[in-house]
Amino acid sequence: MKLDTICVQGAYKPGNGEPRVLPIVQSTTYKYESSEEMGDLFDLKKSGYFYTRLQNPTNDTVAAKMALLEGGTGAFLTSSGQAANFYALFNIMGAGDHLVCASTIYGGTFNLINVTMKKLGIEATFVDPDISEEKLNAAFKENTKAVFAETLSNPSLVVLDIEKFAKAAHSHGVPLIVDNTFPTPINCRPFEFGADIVTHSTTKYMDGHATSVGGAVVDSGNFDWEKSGKFPGLTTPDDSYHGIVYTDTFGKNAYITKGVVQLMRDLGSRPAPQNSFLLNIGLETLHLRMKRHCENALRVAEFLQESENVSWVNYPGLKGNKYYDLAKKYMPDGTCGVISFGIKGGREAATRFMDSLNLAAIVTHVADARTCVLHPASTTHRQLSDKQLEECGVSADLIRLSVGIEDAQDIIADLAAALEKSQG
Repeated sequence: MKLDTICVQGAYKPGNGEPRVLPIVQSTTYKYESSEEMGDLFDLKKSGYFYTRLQNPTNDTVAAKMALLEGGTGAFLTSSGQAANFYALFNIMGAGDHLVCASTIYGGTFNLINVTMKKLGIEATFVDPDISEEKLNAAFKENTKAVFAETLSNPSLVVLDIEKFAKAAHSHGVPLIVDNTFPTPINCRPFEFGADIVTHSTTKYMDGHATSVGGAVVDSGNFDWEKSGKFPGLTTPDDSYHGIVYTDTFGKNAYITKGVVQLMRDLGSRPAPQNSFLLNIGLETLHLRMKRHCENALRVAEFLQESENVSWVNYPGLKGNKYYDLAKKYMPDGTCGVISFGIKGGREAATRFMDSLNLAAIVTHVADARTCVLHPASTTHRQLSDKQLEECGVSADLIRLSVGIEDAQDIIADLAAALEKSQG
C-alpha cells in the first residue's frame, strides 16, 4: 500500500461483523483458562496479552501502523516523545557508555541526554550537524553505542545529512537513531537513507489536534546487532527471562521485543488505549494535513521574507535557505509547517508581536492543526545557558511559528497586523 492508504487503513483489518473503526480495548488485564497459558506468556514462549503495561490490542495496532508508515519491521508506543527517545537509547545503552549526538536537538531532549542520562552514567559528545566527516568520526570513542539526531531539528530547522551520519555510525559499529517528528514519514523516510531506528513525538503532527501526548519507537530491522559485537543486552542471555537471547529468539524483532518486555516491564510509560485511539484518528488524515501545512508554511515564509519588520527567516523550503538542497534530497515533498524567524527589535519586539496576535495562539505546543507561536529562549529552552542556546541554534530573538491548516490569507493577515504593532 502507498503511504496515503496506510494512513487510513494500515494495520487494522476488521473481520466479518467486527467494528469498522479500531476499538478501544480499555482493559488492564486479560483472562486465560489455565496458569500454564499465563506462564508461557510471562516466559515469552507464546505471544498474547496479559497486562496492558506491556501490550494492548489498541496500542499494538497503532504501533503496527507506525511501522508500516516508516517502513520498519516493528514498533512500540510510549506515553510521550521524551519517553520514546529515552527508551530508544536506554534499550542499548547503560552506565559507562557513550553517545554521539547532534547539538541542534529539542531543548528537552538535550536536557534528557546531557543531564538525566548523565546521572545514569551515560556520557554524550554533542556535535554540530554540519560537521565534516573527519571531525564527526573523531567524536567516536571505544564505548560509543549510538548516534542520535533529529531529521529536522526543533526549533532551529536544521536538516540532517542522514547519509553522512549513518555512514559514520555504521563505520563504528553502532546504529543511527533519528527523531523524525517534524517531517513525519509522509515527508521523510529515514530508513531509506541508512538510519536504523526512528523515534517520534506523536503528540505533534501525527495526533494533529493537540489531544494526546505520546511517542513511538520504530526499528528498521536492518542493523546487525550480533555482527557489531557491542550490544550484549541483545545478544547474550537475559537472566530475567530464564536466559533468553533476543537476537536468537526474535531475529529482526529483537530490539523492539526487548524494549517492550524489558523496559516497559520495568519502567512503564505506556500510553492509555484511549490516547492510542485518538492518535490513530489523527494518523488517518496525516497525509492530507502535512500537504496543507507545507503549502501554508511556504506562503507564510515568503511573506515574512518580504516584511520590513523581520530581520531573518529560516525555512528549509525557501530557495536560498542554507538547507534547501538537503531538504530537497531528504524531504522532496516538503519539510513541515514550522518556521523560525527573528523580529527587528529583539526580545521586546518579539513579546509585543506575540501579544498582538489574534488567530495564532501562544502555546508550548507545536505542529497541530492550529497556528501557534512560541519564544523558545524563554520557554522550552529556558534551562539552557547562552552558550548552549547558541549550540542548539536558538537565538534570543528566535520565534517559532507553527503554521496551521487554516486559510493562508487569514494567517498572513494576523501576522501582518501583529508585526506592525511589534515595532511600538
